[in-house]
Amino acid sequence: MAATPSPLAISVMLVDDHPVMRVGLANVLSLNHGFRIVAQADDGPTALTLWRKHKPNVTLLDVSMERMDGIETLRRLRADHPDANVLMLTSSKASEDMGLAMQAGARGYLLKTIHHEELAAAIRKVHRGEVVTAAIGQPQPKPSGGLISHRELEVLGLIRQGFSNDEIARLLGISERTVRAHVTALLANLNAADRAQAVARGFELGLLKIGAGA
Repeated sequence: MAATPSPLAISVMLVDDHPVMRVGLANVLSLNHGFRIVAQADDGPTALTLWRKHKPNVTLLDVSMERMDGIETLRRLRADHPDANVLMLTSSKASEDMGLAMQAGARGYLLKTIHHEELAAAIRKVHRGEVVTAAIGQPQPKPSGGLISHRELEVLGLIRQGFSNDEIARLLGISERTVRAHVTALLANLNAADRAQAVARGFELGLLKIGAGA
């Protein structure tokens, strides 16, 4: 039986430059799951304007859009409204996109292939203040090279914040050579090809948390 959104239901804004995708999502989320769709935008600038007007509980945001991509939209939105709950819903499987989105403050990163039941569950989790970094119910990746040390976690947290090896060395009071060794170990243990992917894997594994350095 279709759910009827109530005034107290979780409010959602959809940001995607494909109108068919938006309409389909709006119908499924409102009729099947009882969410209130309070706004829809097809680009970043419009999304920023509509967010200020409607202040949705959760925003679903695509990565690839014209005029302003989803990552930049997220950065600007979070800069003005740090309390904005944004869940990336995208076709991009690029680990770099996921890493950048999570660094910019996204509460989760999901692919558009996700089932609507899992998406609804993710929206509720984000509304509760939780972080979703993989499709719910999908197997989570595990470190392959061994345990991550406390120092490596510190380094990973600083990488997440955008610090260079030299800056990390000065912040932790260790040599740059030692930092490079920690970064190499992190990439190996997290099956990561680069720093952005290491950050993405850190979120996937729960090593990194929104609002924390590590």
